[in-house]
Amino acid sequence: MDVPQTVTPPAVPAVPDDRPVLVIKPTSGWSSLALREVWEYRELAYYMLTREIKGRYRQMALGPVWIVLGPLLSIAMNSIIFGSLAKMPSDGIPYPLFNFAGLLPWNFFMAALNASANSLLNSRGLISKVYFPRLIIPIVGVLGNMVDFAISFAIFLGMMLAYGYVPGWGILLVPVMLLVASLTGMAVGLWVSSWIVHYRDVSTLVGYVTRFWMYATPIVYASSVIPDRWLPLYKLNPMNGVVEGFRWALLGQGRAPDIYFLVSTLCVLPVLISGMYYFRRSERNIIDIA
Repeated sequence: MDVPQTVTPPAVPAVPDDRPVLVIKPTSGWSSLALREVWEYRELAYYMLTREIKGRYRQMALGPVWIVLGPLLSIAMNSIIFGSLAKMPSDGIPYPLFNFAGLLPWNFFMAALNASANSLLNSRGLISKVYFPRLIIPIVGVLGNMVDFAISFAIFLGMMLAYGYVPGWGILLVPVMLLVASLTGMAVGLWVSSWIVHYRDVSTLVGYVTRFWMYATPIVYASSVIPDRWLPLYKLNPMNGVVEGFRWALLGQGRAPDIYFLVSTLCVLPVLISGMYYFRRSERNIIDIA
């Protein structure tokens, strides 16, 4: 008769008491933004940022050359169509320089908007495998565009010197304009990021809306062509203040930041904060949908 043997289960490796333990609990409703947790994952954000920058121009024949070539092609096209053919006013500034000063903050704003809007959809594979604060994704996307802006800005400074413009103390206001542009882009992008995951055609709709938004911003024309009765409403566009302020700070032409710029910027903040809360509320179900 066989005697049953007692099988001893394998020993579980002892866990040192000083090892940090992360307890992930399901959330419901409107949860907190957990900004402290975002800061604690700053090393992961740095790794994702370097990966974003290195991989942006991978498998492209010209690679980083597009950072230089892209703005130059846009300026050449706009100068021919809007400067030479349409004779758009440029407040006495050479049209290529006038247009470049508008495209720089606008392109930065668009990059921030697109990075935030597509953050959940593009990172759904990573989100399904490991836990980390999802707000890191749009933040990394915005910061990654700083490299492109820095290179384009260096080209712009060279163009300024070629046309006889020397940057003054106003160049110190450039970071302020970039901050407002990035916050505006993130505010819109965070709201639509969840909608894009649910309905892909939202991305197409956003493309048309931003195209209209661009023509409502003085990029290819000077704001002096706007009738006076529409100016109060026109100036409430936060990107209007950014583009005008950018030109004023560097070229000494255009409208200096005024009360309308302050009001439009303050209006962006509640949209941004509510967008962050909506992003947090939507991220938990995104894998089931995407």
